[in-house]
Amino acid sequence: MPKKPLSAAEKARLAELVAARTPFWKICEEIGRDRWTTRRNIAYLRRLPPAPPKRSPLRLCLAEREEISRGLAGGESLRSIARRLGRAPSTVSREVVAHGGARRYRACVADRRAVRGMRRPKVAKLAQCDRLRAVVEAKLELRWSPQQISGWLVLAFPDDPEMRVSHETIYLSLYVQARGALRRELARNLRSGRMTRRPTGQLPNVGRGQLRGTVHISERPAEAQDRAVPGHWEGDLLFGKGMSAVATLVERSSRFVMLVGLPQGHTANVVAAALAEKMTDLPADLRRSLTWDQGKEMAQHADFSVASGIPVYFCDPRSPWQRGTNENTNGLLRQYFPKRTADLRQVTQAELDDVADELNGRPRQTLGWRSPSQALDHALR
Repeated sequence: MPKKPLSAAEKARLAELVAARTPFWKICEEIGRDRWTTRRNIAYLRRLPPAPPKRSPLRLCLAEREEISRGLAGGESLRSIARRLGRAPSTVSREVVAHGGARRYRACVADRRAVRGMRRPKVAKLAQCDRLRAVVEAKLELRWSPQQISGWLVLAFPDDPEMRVSHETIYLSLYVQARGALRRELARNLRSGRMTRRPTGQLPNVGRGQLRGTVHISERPAEAQDRAVPGHWEGDLLFGKGMSAVATLVERSSRFVMLVGLPQGHTANVVAAALAEKMTDLPADLRRSLTWDQGKEMAQHADFSVASGIPVYFCDPRSPWQRGTNENTNGLLRQYFPKRTADLRQVTQAELDDVADELNGRPRQTLGWRSPSQALDHALR
């Protein structure tokens, strides 16, 4: 049978006896309890009080909040208060706005709220809002990146502050399952496909042979460099299992993607013919130039230019940043065609077109969260 806990009067008497340094056997007799119960309650009395939360020096303390309160009551400006405290005006402004404004600001209330906000762990926003979580999961299933989702939400729900979430919150909800917000398997839909976050490694430089009759990228028109005019493309090959490949083409101003299947291999004559066939279907305004690396697959660049009317400009050897838009797009495509596992010879042109359509429908930060299709339509008006 469980023993009855000490009453309030017994606890008060126990505290008096402990404070008076009464011998332990005498305390047991005084309160009429066995030594185990007595020892447990004495230990409870002697335990240290919880330590106050540790504050970062970057955060305002109670004394600073009292100074803000006095300054506001005296009609002082926020900049003047911030100058006296040695803080940025934006810090003081956010503090006042977050706690009721200049007329309702109270230092003690603001400090208590700040201390409550310091407590960990916090409930994730995606775990609190079912509607937001459903939208985020739906977009992750479409293979949108967390940053794309975060930017798109602002445009899709401009008057609904509840439908806001940062990309880091989405990543945390995926990778830190203790937060219990998003299904872990959705991490497979991210571009990397990894179940944990880690920095990407660097691949060693691989030397390539020299191509003949090439035009250097420095001679490319200035309008291509500043992305002011549509029609300038970057291209490369994306390799899969067994050295299978597809050609990737990205328009520089809109990031519009086209994919060209190469089921017969990626020899120079095959690549030149396939690219020419694909790009001759474009309007004249979208056939201004093509930038490529020093790969041998473009050895027949002169034949391609004659067939398509598009001049080809070549980057420096081992300089992928000179085709940064295409390199980024190839990274996106790895979500669909994993390295060394996808046999690209088995992928039909219709399937490639579907992948390109999906990429062209995703919002992009660099386009103000418009999609490449929208950006290209706007540029051609």
